[in-house]
Amino acid sequence: MEKIKTLRGFRDISGEELDKFKHIEAVARKYLNLLNFTEIELPILEKTELFVRSIGDTTDIVEKEMFTFTDIGGDSLTMRPEATAGMVRAYLQSGLYATERVSKLFTMGPMFRHEKPQKGRFREFHQIDVEAFGIDDPLIDAELLWMIHMLLDELRVNNFEIEVNSVGCPECRESFRRVLVDYFKTKKEMLCEDCMRRLDRNPLRIFDCKNNQCIEVSKESPLLFEYLCEGCRRHFDEFQRHVDSFGFSVTINKRLVRGLDYYTRTVFEVTSNDLGAQKAFMAGGRYDNLVEEMGGPKTPGTGFAIGVERLALITLKERAITTPTFFFAYLGERAKQYLIPLIKAFAEANFSLSYSYDGRSLKSQMRYADSLKADFVIILGDDEIDKGIVVLRNMKTKVQYELLLDPSILPREAIKLSVE
Repeated sequence: MEKIKTLRGFRDISGEELDKFKHIEAVARKYLNLLNFTEIELPILEKTELFVRSIGDTTDIVEKEMFTFTDIGGDSLTMRPEATAGMVRAYLQSGLYATERVSKLFTMGPMFRHEKPQKGRFREFHQIDVEAFGIDDPLIDAELLWMIHMLLDELRVNNFEIEVNSVGCPECRESFRRVLVDYFKTKKEMLCEDCMRRLDRNPLRIFDCKNNQCIEVSKESPLLFEYLCEGCRRHFDEFQRHVDSFGFSVTINKRLVRGLDYYTRTVFEVTSNDLGAQKAFMAGGRYDNLVEEMGGPKTPGTGFAIGVERLALITLKERAITTPTFFFAYLGERAKQYLIPLIKAFAEANFSLSYSYDGRSLKSQMRYADSLKADFVIILGDDEIDKGIVVLRNMKTKVQYELLLDPSILPREAIKLSVE
């Protein structure tokens, strides 16, 4: 019978990669807690309408990449392709806008997109999503980038760049739209089929196209940055002053746009050349109209997402904290009676004690301890019990010690010898 395997773009995560995931999440929680963000768990399944309304029906995500199906009750459901839409839905559904002047939230977990798997990109992938509601001041945009700097410094990610831009507001984008359409109409024969559709419905999406020919055409296009209204330009200038005050640098990329329709004003990507052509591993920006467009009061918002798989590729392995490991080799039923008391005693001392469940020969248990890379083995048989001792064997030096057979003090004495 053929073995069942994971679906394409889905996989098991274990070993060193899983260790990196846990380390990234722990460091992220440290700085998010430091800046007063609260964690929230979101459902994986949402109504499809949530993503169509928030992300935009002309985006690649909605047009091509969502895992969408009709359930037994006839409702169209989608496995979440990103978290911001769900965060806004939760913010409104829980009524936080009525009870909190500012809401700072984050979530961690899997997202799903039906796209071509590639280095660090899968159809099930993991994100850390960070959102702040109720703050119009560009200080929060700079503060989020400062937090990213601290996080990446602790993760020992050295080769990265923060690219920023302003995509304006609906007012200045509308005047730019006309100029942009006029330009791309002169290049229609060079655009891909998707961008031909975008030209009429949402020409800004052309900047996000991955087709090489469309990228080349976009390089000569007018820049939205040059058409910013006074308010958007002032907002971006103030954002840059805050960045300078925090003491880190950013790169202005006037052609940077995000692949989602809800962004306004400040947008950014964190990139690394160590990741190859698809080099972004964090991205985000401001979305001052999204809450209102989803039925809530006018509420500014800003946030970003971390691609955990991509970040793990460039995160150095966590510096190992070396703690000794112990194994209990017992011989006979009398010795086995000490198993549970010793397990409990070592656990209370915050050390693990491995052992064999079947209690085979001493030779077999020593081989098992060696396969587990145990630093020390505690040996107990009838002779040791009669003497009131245990033997502690250093597996590297082969030196053996005799310690008092007393579960209440044995962990402390064994640990003391292990660090000498």
